[in-house]
Amino acid sequence: MTAFGPIMPAFAKLADGIRRIVAPNPSMMTGPGTNTYLFGDDAVAVLDPGPADEGHIENIIEKSTGSIRWVVVTHTHPDHSPGATPLAKATGAELLGIVAPDGEHQDKTFMPDRTLADGDVLETSEFKLEAVHTPGHASNHLCYRHVGLNWLFTGDHVIDGSTVVIDPPDGNMKHYIESLQRCKDLRCDALAPGHGDVIHEPDRAIDWIIDHRLAREAKVVAALASNPNLTSHELVPFVYTDVDPKLYGWAERSLLAHLLKLESDGLATIVNERWTA
Repeated sequence: MTAFGPIMPAFAKLADGIRRIVAPNPSMMTGPGTNTYLFGDDAVAVLDPGPADEGHIENIIEKSTGSIRWVVVTHTHPDHSPGATPLAKATGAELLGIVAPDGEHQDKTFMPDRTLADGDVLETSEFKLEAVHTPGHASNHLCYRHVGLNWLFTGDHVIDGSTVVIDPPDGNMKHYIESLQRCKDLRCDALAPGHGDVIHEPDRAIDWIIDHRLAREAKVVAALASNPNLTSHELVPFVYTDVDPKLYGWAERSLLAHLLKLESDGLATIVNERWTA
């Protein structure tokens, strides 16, 4: 392990026709770095080119054994999609995904040539990728199922042993948990996340995230009952007792997502920015 998660090779062949390149952007939020996936040997699809790092983009082109036909993204957070436009321009590839929603932490440079929707398919003689719309972490988040292998490429939707920030208003906790269940219902044989290594026990990883989120929700309910009429900022220390106070800013974003879910479920109310069970 490193300070930012598991030690991973910079380049790896995961299966026939599937390669992974780890972008050089390790951090507390990105783990070892953003995973860029290459599908196919002749006509290549590149998933999540990551940051607009010139060396990384050159490495993607070098490791693509054939011509790059498609550049695809899971979502438009700044560690996943900024490299997509320069890579597409350099290779003439078609740029695919969903345009960035409003929000501070969105890559507004991403303007797809074609917008993908749930169930859309990219297919060559070597592979077939099916788009699966999984809102929650981001409203425009897409996972991609490799039909031949029955692997799901999950972007930030499923990370092994960790949960991602759900940042309202674009992030939505209710949608996130529903989308996690949908991923589980696909019964895939493995999950290939946007950060970290391949997950060969999908149910274990997904159940852990759902259980963790519901346990956190229970803490929110208990904190509301014991400390009514507090703002989300004031509630953070009562809910995130296990989190370094330096991370309270990000914790408050996920706390707000939990509160909004409870409000939609009829279990919490807000008046003048103060929450009550």
